[in-house]
Amino acid sequence: MNVYQSLLLIAVMLIIALKIRKMYSSKDIPKLAPLQVAEKMKNSLNVVLIDVRTEAERNAGFIKSSVHIPLNELNSRLKELEKYKDKEIICYCHSGSRSSAAAIILSKSGFRVSNMAGGISAWNSAGLK
Repeated sequence: MNVYQSLLLIAVMLIIALKIRKMYSSKDIPKLAPLQVAEKMKNSLNVVLIDVRTEAERNAGFIKSSVHIPLNELNSRLKELEKYKDKEIICYCHSGSRSSAAAIILSKSGFRVSNMAGGISAWNSAGLK
């Protein structure tokens, strides 16, 4: 095996390890369908929606009353969320992938958190406002 093949093998193994780590990290985060999120918002004051999309995505439309903190800013802005420690935080993005990563970060920081499955795409497809 030459050096190139060895490096390629190491890279592939690293990617696989990261995928497995992500899979196990997110399995404990509850996933909620958009209709469940809408129901929680309607019936509870203890729910906060966090939009982790980019500014450009948010400008194209967002869920009313959601807090906007892009995923790439989340770690540096955790203190802003301290006031929501007693609430359930529901993260959303475009399709549910970035919000899953955000939910893991928040969960590890001691927040009670869920992820909206399918993101705002699923929300809009369900006809929710």
